[in-house]
Amino acid sequence: MRFLLDDEQREFARSLDALLTAADVSAVVRGWAAGDHGPGLTLWRRLADAGVFALAVPEAYGGVGPLPVETAVACGELGRHGVPGPVVESVAAGVLLGGVGGPVAKEWLPRIASGTAVVSLVLEGYGPYALDADVADAVFTVSGDELRLATGPGSLTVSADPARRLFRPEAGGEVLAAGPRVREAARAAGAWATFATAAQALGCGEELLRATVAYVKQRTQFGVPVGSFQAVKHRLADTLLGLEFARPLLYGAAVELADGAPGAGAAVAAAKVAAGEAGYAAARTALQLHGAVGYTEELDLAWWLRRARPLRDAWGTPSACRARVLAG
Repeated sequence: MRFLLDDEQREFARSLDALLTAADVSAVVRGWAAGDHGPGLTLWRRLADAGVFALAVPEAYGGVGPLPVETAVACGELGRHGVPGPVVESVAAGVLLGGVGGPVAKEWLPRIASGTAVVSLVLEGYGPYALDADVADAVFTVSGDELRLATGPGSLTVSADPARRLFRPEAGGEVLAAGPRVREAARAAGAWATFATAAQALGCGEELLRATVAYVKQRTQFGVPVGSFQAVKHRLADTLLGLEFARPLLYGAAVELADGAPGAGAAVAAAKVAAGEAGYAAARTALQLHGAVGYTEELDLAWWLRRARPLRDAWGTPSACRARVLAG
Protein backbone atom coordinates (compact mmCIF):
# COMPACT_ATOMS: atom_id res chain seq x y z
CA MET A 1 0.00 0.00 0.00
CA ARG A 2 1.25 3.52 -0.82
CA PHE A 3 0.69 6.35 1.63
CA LEU A 4 0.80 9.78 0.00
CA LEU A 5 0.31 13.13 1.71
CA ASP A 6 -2.29 15.43 0.25
CA ASP A 7 -1.49 18.96 -0.93
CA GLU A 8 -2.37 20.56 2.39
CA GLN A 9 -0.19 18.15 4.34
CA ARG A 10 2.74 18.67 1.99
CA GLU A 11 2.37 22.44 2.32
CA PHE A 12 2.33 22.06 6.10
CA ALA A 13 5.64 20.18 5.91
CA ARG A 14 7.15 22.82 3.62
CA SER A 15 6.06 25.65 5.91
CA LEU A 16 7.60 23.96 8.96
CA ASP A 17 10.79 23.29 7.05
CA ALA A 18 11.02 26.95 6.03
CA LEU A 19 10.30 28.13 9.58
CA LEU A 20 12.94 25.86 11.10
CA THR A 21 15.53 26.54 8.42
CA ALA A 22 15.28 30.25 9.19
CA ALA A 23 15.41 29.68 12.95
CA ASP A 24 19.04 28.46 13.19
CA VAL A 25 17.99 25.44 15.23
CA SER A 26 21.57 24.27 15.77
CA ALA A 27 22.23 27.42 17.83
CA VAL A 28 18.96 26.81 19.71
CA VAL A 29 20.06 23.23 20.52
CA ARG A 30 23.46 24.35 21.76
CA GLY A 31 21.84 26.97 23.95
CA TRP A 32 19.27 24.49 25.30
CA ALA A 33 22.00 22.03 26.25
CA ALA A 34 23.90 24.82 28.02
CA GLY A 35 20.85 25.89 30.03
CA ASP A 36 19.85 28.90 27.91
CA HIS A 37 16.20 28.08 27.19
CA GLY A 38 15.12 31.50 25.90
CA PRO A 39 15.71 30.89 22.16
CA GLY A 40 14.16 27.42 22.46
CA LEU A 41 11.02 28.74 24.12
CA THR A 42 10.73 31.48 21.50
CA LEU A 43 10.89 28.80 18.81
CA TRP A 44 8.34 26.74 20.79
CA ARG A 45 5.82 29.60 20.60
CA ARG A 46 6.42 30.00 16.86
CA LEU A 47 5.77 26.29 16.36
CA ALA A 48 2.58 26.65 18.39
CA ASP A 49 1.50 29.54 16.14
CA ALA A 50 2.05 27.18 13.19
CA GLY A 51 -0.41 24.74 14.82
CA VAL A 52 2.02 22.00 15.86
CA PHE A 53 0.82 21.58 19.45
CA ALA A 54 -2.86 21.82 18.56
CA LEU A 55 -2.69 18.67 16.42
CA ALA A 56 -3.37 16.24 19.27
CA VAL A 57 -5.66 18.51 21.29
CA PRO A 58 -9.42 18.01 20.72
CA GLU A 59 -11.33 20.86 19.11
CA ALA A 60 -13.44 21.29 22.25
CA TYR A 61 -10.32 22.53 24.06
CA GLY A 62 -8.90 24.86 21.42
CA GLY A 63 -7.09 22.30 19.28
CA VAL A 64 -7.66 20.84 15.83
CA GLY A 65 -7.12 17.18 16.60
CA PRO A 66 -6.53 14.47 17.01
CA LEU A 67 -4.73 14.42 13.63
CA PRO A 68 -2.12 11.64 13.60
CA VAL A 69 -0.97 12.06 9.98
CA GLU A 70 -0.28 15.77 10.49
CA THR A 71 1.40 14.91 13.80
CA ALA A 72 3.72 12.52 11.95
CA VAL A 73 4.52 15.26 9.44
CA ALA A 74 5.25 17.80 12.17
CA CYS A 75 7.33 15.51 14.38
CA GLY A 76 9.26 14.29 11.36
CA GLU A 77 10.24 17.85 10.48
CA LEU A 78 11.09 18.67 14.09
CA GLY A 79 13.22 15.53 14.29
CA ARG A 80 14.96 16.37 11.02
CA HIS A 81 15.87 19.84 12.28
CA GLY A 82 16.72 18.62 15.79
CA VAL A 83 14.27 20.82 17.72
CA PRO A 84 14.83 20.39 21.49
CA GLY A 85 12.23 20.24 24.23
CA PRO A 86 9.40 17.91 25.33
CA VAL A 87 7.61 17.89 21.97
CA VAL A 88 6.51 14.26 22.19
CA GLU A 89 5.43 14.69 25.78
CA SER A 90 3.28 17.70 24.90
CA VAL A 91 1.63 15.75 22.09
CA ALA A 92 0.93 12.81 24.39
CA ALA A 93 -0.32 15.11 27.17
CA GLY A 94 -2.86 16.52 24.73
CA VAL A 95 -4.20 13.00 24.15
CA LEU A 96 -4.07 12.12 27.84
CA LEU A 97 -5.87 15.19 29.14
CA GLY A 98 -8.36 15.12 26.27
CA GLY A 99 -9.28 11.58 27.27
CA VAL A 100 -9.55 12.44 30.96
CA GLY A 101 -11.59 15.62 30.39
CA GLY A 102 -12.94 17.66 33.26
CA PRO A 103 -11.31 20.68 34.94
CA VAL A 104 -7.73 19.56 34.28
CA ALA A 105 -8.40 19.42 30.54
CA LYS A 106 -10.11 22.82 30.55
CA GLU A 107 -7.19 24.36 32.42
CA TRP A 108 -4.25 22.92 30.51
CA LEU A 109 -5.26 21.90 26.99
CA PRO A 110 -5.87 25.42 25.61
CA ARG A 111 -2.49 26.44 27.01
CA ILE A 112 -0.75 23.43 25.45
CA ALA A 113 -2.36 24.08 22.07
CA SER A 114 -1.42 27.77 22.11
CA GLY A 115 2.14 27.15 23.28
CA THR A 116 1.73 29.26 26.41
CA ALA A 117 2.46 26.17 28.53
CA VAL A 118 5.24 23.62 28.11
CA VAL A 119 4.48 20.28 29.74
CA SER A 120 6.24 16.99 30.26
CA LEU A 121 4.88 13.55 31.04
CA VAL A 122 5.65 10.28 32.79
CA LEU A 123 3.49 7.22 32.11
CA GLU A 124 3.71 3.93 33.95
CA GLY A 125 5.38 1.30 31.79
CA TYR A 126 7.54 3.77 29.84
CA GLY A 127 10.22 4.59 32.38
CA PRO A 128 10.37 6.97 35.34
CA TYR A 129 11.88 10.01 33.63
CA ALA A 130 10.35 13.29 32.45
CA LEU A 131 12.10 15.09 29.60
CA ASP A 132 13.13 18.68 30.37
CA ALA A 133 11.04 18.77 33.53
CA ASP A 134 12.91 21.85 34.78
CA VAL A 135 11.60 23.87 31.83
CA ALA A 136 8.03 22.55 31.94
CA ASP A 137 5.16 24.50 33.45
CA ALA A 138 3.70 21.17 34.54
CA VAL A 139 4.83 17.56 34.75
CA PHE A 140 1.96 15.07 34.65
CA THR A 141 2.44 11.53 35.94
CA VAL A 142 0.17 8.51 35.65
CA SER A 143 0.53 5.49 37.90
CA GLY A 144 -2.21 2.91 37.95
CA ASP A 145 -5.43 4.85 37.51
CA GLU A 146 -4.23 8.13 39.08
CA LEU A 147 -3.24 11.27 37.21
CA ARG A 148 -1.01 13.52 39.31
CA LEU A 149 0.72 16.87 38.96
CA ALA A 150 4.34 16.45 40.07
CA THR A 151 5.48 18.77 42.84
CA GLY A 152 8.84 19.49 41.20
CA PRO A 153 11.21 18.43 38.42
CA GLY A 154 13.11 16.03 40.69
CA SER A 155 16.66 14.82 40.17
CA LEU A 156 18.60 15.13 36.92
CA THR A 157 19.89 11.97 35.23
CA VAL A 158 22.85 11.84 32.85
CA SER A 159 21.75 11.42 29.22
CA ALA A 160 23.67 10.56 26.07
CA ASP A 161 22.24 13.70 24.49
CA PRO A 162 23.00 16.92 26.43
CA ALA A 163 19.96 18.55 24.84
CA ARG A 164 17.66 15.79 26.18
CA ARG A 165 17.75 16.29 29.95
CA LEU A 166 15.96 13.60 31.90
CA PHE A 167 14.54 14.20 35.38
CA ARG A 168 13.01 11.77 37.86
CA PRO A 169 10.05 13.65 39.37
CA GLU A 170 9.53 13.59 43.10
CA ALA A 171 7.02 11.06 44.39
CA GLY A 172 3.53 12.17 45.29
CA GLY A 173 1.92 15.30 43.98
CA GLU A 174 -1.65 16.51 43.64
CA VAL A 175 -4.15 13.95 42.34
CA LEU A 176 -5.95 15.56 39.39
CA ALA A 177 -8.13 12.62 38.36
CA ALA A 178 -8.54 8.93 39.07
CA GLY A 179 -10.42 5.93 37.77
CA PRO A 180 -10.69 3.71 34.68
CA ARG A 181 -10.92 6.75 32.41
CA VAL A 182 -7.41 7.78 33.43
CA ARG A 183 -6.05 4.31 32.71
CA GLU A 184 -7.64 4.24 29.24
CA ALA A 185 -6.45 7.77 28.43
CA ALA A 186 -2.93 6.85 29.53
CA ARG A 187 -2.95 3.84 27.22
CA ALA A 188 -3.87 6.06 24.27
CA ALA A 189 -1.32 8.70 25.28
CA GLY A 190 1.41 6.08 25.42
CA ALA A 191 0.61 4.94 21.89
CA TRP A 192 0.76 8.55 20.66
CA ALA A 193 4.05 9.17 22.44
CA THR A 194 5.54 6.07 20.81
CA PHE A 195 4.16 7.16 17.44
CA ALA A 196 5.48 10.74 17.69
CA THR A 197 8.90 9.49 18.77
CA ALA A 198 9.01 7.19 15.76
CA ALA A 199 8.38 10.20 13.52
CA GLN A 200 11.16 12.14 15.23
CA ALA A 201 13.55 9.20 14.84
CA LEU A 202 12.73 8.95 11.14
CA GLY A 203 13.36 12.67 10.66
CA CYS A 204 16.64 12.45 12.58
CA GLY A 205 17.76 9.58 10.36
CA GLU A 206 16.87 11.50 7.22
CA GLU A 207 19.03 14.44 8.28
CA LEU A 208 21.94 12.17 9.17
CA LEU A 209 21.74 10.54 5.74
CA ARG A 210 21.49 13.91 3.96
CA ALA A 211 24.53 15.26 5.79
CA THR A 212 26.53 12.10 5.12
CA VAL A 213 25.75 12.07 1.39
CA ALA A 214 26.84 15.72 1.15
CA TYR A 215 30.06 14.94 3.03
CA VAL A 216 31.16 11.93 0.95
CA LYS A 217 30.71 14.01 -2.19
CA GLN A 218 33.23 16.54 -0.85
CA ARG A 219 35.75 14.34 0.96
CA THR A 220 38.39 12.89 -1.37
CA GLN A 221 40.72 9.93 -1.17
CA PHE A 222 43.19 8.87 -3.87
CA GLY A 223 42.13 11.94 -5.80
CA VAL A 224 38.40 11.05 -6.04
CA PRO A 225 35.34 11.62 -3.81
CA VAL A 226 34.91 8.79 -1.30
CA GLY A 227 31.26 8.69 -2.31
CA SER A 228 32.35 7.09 -5.57
CA PHE A 229 33.60 3.97 -3.78
CA GLN A 230 31.27 1.00 -4.13
CA ALA A 231 31.42 0.08 -0.43
CA VAL A 232 30.34 3.59 0.53
CA LYS A 233 27.50 3.55 -2.00
CA HIS A 234 26.26 0.23 -0.65
CA ARG A 235 26.31 1.48 2.95
CA LEU A 236 24.35 4.60 2.02
CA ALA A 237 21.88 2.56 -0.03
CA ASP A 238 21.23 0.23 2.91
CA THR A 239 20.65 3.25 5.15
CA LEU A 240 18.22 4.76 2.68
CA LEU A 241 16.30 1.50 2.37
CA GLY A 242 15.90 1.29 6.12
CA LEU A 243 14.43 4.78 6.30
CA GLU A 244 12.17 4.29 3.29
CA PHE A 245 10.79 1.01 4.62
CA ALA A 246 10.01 2.67 7.94
CA ARG A 247 8.03 5.51 6.38
CA PRO A 248 4.96 3.49 5.22
CA LEU A 249 4.83 1.76 8.59
CA LEU A 250 4.68 5.19 10.25
CA TYR A 251 1.87 6.44 8.02
CA GLY A 252 0.08 3.11 8.26
CA ALA A 253 0.12 3.50 12.04
CA ALA A 254 -1.23 7.04 11.61
CA VAL A 255 -4.18 5.72 9.61
CA GLU A 256 -4.95 3.13 12.29
CA LEU A 257 -4.72 5.74 15.05
CA ALA A 258 -7.07 8.01 13.12
CA ASP A 259 -9.56 5.19 12.64
CA GLY A 260 -9.29 3.99 16.24
CA ALA A 261 -8.49 0.49 14.99
CA PRO A 262 -8.05 -2.24 17.64
CA GLY A 263 -4.61 -3.09 16.22
CA ALA A 264 -3.32 0.48 16.34
CA GLY A 265 -1.01 -0.28 19.27
CA ALA A 266 0.76 -3.06 17.39
CA ALA A 267 1.02 -0.91 14.25
CA VAL A 268 2.53 1.94 16.26
CA ALA A 269 5.02 -0.44 17.89
CA ALA A 270 6.06 -1.82 14.49
CA ALA A 271 6.59 1.71 13.19
CA LYS A 272 8.68 2.60 16.24
CA VAL A 273 10.93 -0.43 15.81
CA ALA A 274 11.49 0.28 12.13
CA ALA A 275 11.99 4.05 12.46
CA GLY A 276 14.10 3.81 15.61
CA GLU A 277 16.42 1.17 14.19
CA ALA A 278 16.66 2.97 10.83
CA GLY A 279 17.53 6.26 12.52
CA TYR A 280 20.17 4.59 14.67
CA ALA A 281 21.61 2.79 11.62
CA ALA A 282 21.82 6.17 9.88
CA ALA A 283 23.82 7.47 12.85
CA ARG A 284 26.27 4.57 12.65
CA THR A 285 26.67 5.09 8.92
CA ALA A 286 27.20 8.82 9.39
CA LEU A 287 29.85 8.30 12.04
CA GLN A 288 31.72 5.68 10.02
CA LEU A 289 31.76 7.71 6.80
CA HIS A 290 32.61 11.01 8.49
CA GLY A 291 35.42 9.42 10.46
CA ALA A 292 36.90 11.18 13.47
CA VAL A 293 35.44 14.53 12.44
CA GLY A 294 32.02 13.17 13.40
CA TYR A 295 33.00 13.31 17.07
CA THR A 296 33.87 17.01 17.08
CA GLU A 297 31.66 19.43 19.01
CA GLU A 298 32.04 22.06 16.30
CA LEU A 299 30.21 19.90 13.75
CA ASP A 300 26.41 20.09 14.02
CA LEU A 301 26.27 16.43 13.02
CA ALA A 302 27.38 15.49 16.54
CA TRP A 303 24.02 16.60 17.97
CA TRP A 304 22.05 14.36 15.62
CA LEU A 305 24.43 11.46 16.32
CA ARG A 306 23.78 11.84 20.05
CA ARG A 307 20.04 11.97 19.55
CA ALA A 308 19.53 8.89 17.36
CA ARG A 309 19.98 6.27 20.06
CA PRO A 310 17.89 8.03 22.76
CA LEU A 311 15.08 8.36 20.21
CA ARG A 312 15.37 4.68 19.37
CA ASP A 313 14.86 3.78 23.03
CA ALA A 314 12.49 6.53 24.23
CA TRP A 315 8.80 5.67 24.66
CA GLY A 316 9.35 2.02 23.83
CA THR A 317 12.65 0.20 23.40
CA PRO A 318 13.03 -2.07 20.35
CA SER A 319 12.55 -5.18 22.48
CA ALA A 320 9.45 -3.75 24.21
CA CYS A 321 7.94 -2.71 20.88
CA ARG A 322 8.62 -6.09 19.29
CA ALA A 323 6.85 -7.71 22.23
CA ARG A 324 3.83 -5.46 21.61
CA VAL A 325 3.81 -6.41 17.93
CA LEU A 326 3.82 -10.11 18.82
CA ALA A 327 1.13 -9.62 21.45
CA GLY A 328 -1.00 -7.69 18.98
